[in-house]
Amino acid sequence: ESQLPEPKRRMLRSLEVADPSLAQRRVLVVDDDFRNVFAITALLEQHHMAVDYAENGAKALEKLSGEQTYAVVLMDIMMPEMDGYEAMRRVRAMPGFESLPIIALTANALPGDDEKCYAAGMNGYLPKPFRREDLRATLAQWIPGGRPRPESDEADASRLDLDTEAR
Repeated sequence: ESQLPEPKRRMLRSLEVADPSLAQRRVLVVDDDFRNVFAITALLEQHHMAVDYAENGAKALEKLSGEQTYAVVLMDIMMPEMDGYEAMRRVRAMPGFESLPIIALTANALPGDDEKCYAAGMNGYLPKPFRREDLRATLAQWIPGGRPRPESDEADASRLDLDTEAR
């Protein structure tokens, strides 16, 4: 880090700062690629968030039907057994889950894909790869009590490169 220019060092330090408004919130990450689950979990844990995961929509429904409550669901779209669209429709049909924030994290970034996500019941949409700050800001927007942070030039960190290959 010491050989980096000062603006880059400030940017790296800002990425390490936890957002206290997100601390102790429980998140369900739904993705069939464990590399993505690992990367997203690492980012969420930097903010002291508790993370559970499910590898497809069917497993997500099982988790949501259990005893645990979640502040937000981060859901991939392209998954085996039950994709994100079907899982969202089913979650929205479950009593008490009409307002649970569900954020799409998807490599589907073609025109119209975001509209499909919203039509299925998503609250937010982040195409992969996404910036760490975009994930944090989206969580702060949808989690009750979350606080958006003003964007800075240093916050333009490299994008988190999640499964961008079409499956």
